[in-house]
Amino acid sequence: MYAVKMIRLSLMHSVAFICAVFAAQTAPPQVPDNLKVPAGQELLLKASGKGSQVYVCKAAAADAQRFEWILARPDAGLFDQSGARIGKHFAGPTWESADGSRVVGQVQQRANSPGANAVPWLLLKATSNQGSGTFARVTYVQRVDTVGGQAPAAGCDKSRVGAEAAVDYQANYYFYVSR
Repeated sequence: MYAVKMIRLSLMHSVAFICAVFAAQTAPPQVPDNLKVPAGQELLLKASGKGSQVYVCKAAAADAQRFEWILARPDAGLFDQSGARIGKHFAGPTWESADGSRVVGQVQQRANSPGANAVPWLLLKATSNQGSGTFARVTYVQRVDTVGGQAPAAGCDKSRVGAEAAVDYQANYYFYVSR
């Protein structure tokens, strides 16, 4: 049991070291002013997200006779610069590192993506963190460089209520910690 704990601690320290080296070599993204992180934040990690934005067909909140695709959850892998899988992104929105640590975020700001048919760029603030690994101290997350992922334009009507549609997307995620 002691050996397992030591290996886990060693792995967490290695991941933290790699993140620190990476952050020293990576600049924050160029974003609109409303998506900039507050002063006192330091870039920890950049990860590429690849997967799906999953939508559910529901009656519109303002008009029960109209139906629309509503975002249910992301379902994506997180990858480092070399293409190695380092975690996953799912409902919450939640990001989970391969070391088991997690961060859940809440959207603070949005900006339209410069790319056609791409989900918006986002600034999210951490609402909770779990574990003692990579995402344990994350305070802010930026989603930028989005490709795809917008809700389907058609196919949601009364006969399809509850149906899901998964739309492929990609994005870069930048994770920050307080200095």
